[in-house]
Amino acid sequence: MQPKTLSVPEESSLAEFEGELERLTEALPRRINSDPEKVEQGLAKLVLTLIELLRQLLEKQAVRRIEAGSLTPEEIERMGVTFLRLEEKMVELRALFGLTEEDLNLSLGPLGDLL
Repeated sequence: MQPKTLSVPEESSLAEFEGELERLTEALPRRINSDPEKVEQGLAKLVLTLIELLRQLLEKQAVRRIEAGSLTPEEIERMGVTFLRLEEKMVELRALFGLTEEDLNLSLGPLGDLL
């Protein structure tokens, strides 16, 4: 049995496939980040972004409740202190992981920025 030879179109397709495979192979090391510090910072960025989003939503809800008059002065004071402490903790955690406020504002592409 004789080995099958490739025709010209098949050789061209094979060359295209090899070129694409090389391009993907070169791109993989840039995409996979195995540095533990970078992974930790990325995870911290995601978690802190979610916390900041929730904090902003809760603050807006609190303002609505204050404006509606459904909170007592003690509840307003307690919420104010809570939000101040949360902001202080967020500043501390951002500093710990080397993040800025702008780092937490993720781009959602055509939808705009998250925060």
